[in-house]
Amino acid sequence: MSSLLERLRQHQDDRGMMANLRCSLVDNKKHRAWPFLNRLGVQIDNKTATIIAALYATHPEETRDGNLGDTCRAIEQQRDDKRSDDSKLTPTERRFQHLLSAERGDELNSRILRIVLMAKAKSVPVNYERLETDLKYWNERTRTEWATAFWAQGVVPGNEVVV
Repeated sequence: MSSLLERLRQHQDDRGMMANLRCSLVDNKKHRAWPFLNRLGVQIDNKTATIIAALYATHPEETRDGNLGDTCRAIEQQRDDKRSDDSKLTPTERRFQHLLSAERGDELNSRILRIVLMAKAKSVPVNYERLETDLKYWNERTRTEWATAFWAQGVVPGNEVVV
């Protein structure tokens, strides 16, 4: 269990702290988050911990199951995006493909932020414990695990498992 997430959970009702942590998502406001990151035991230059804190402050509804691929699949189900047999991708599939192609750093962080905002809009929880680990080790294996979860065989969006 992440000690950062434990500390974030303790402060999730502190609206001021959460607002200041969200400031780290905006370049000209990120200095507002620094004192609060320090209080959480996060070094200001730790980009992974900083983005996790900001994302949690944006959407603290969390789960302990799955990865971001599972979250995207749940968003797709909530949006009632229908996958068809043709070659046309759903909007969620396109966004997910863009996420998987992102390079580590600002590009990846901004795409994950968009997914978290979509999750918030649809009340879909996020596994921040797993996301923190996945961001630390962003590589082909992580991308494949997310893709496997999103495009799980035998799962039809909106329905139970098909055998």
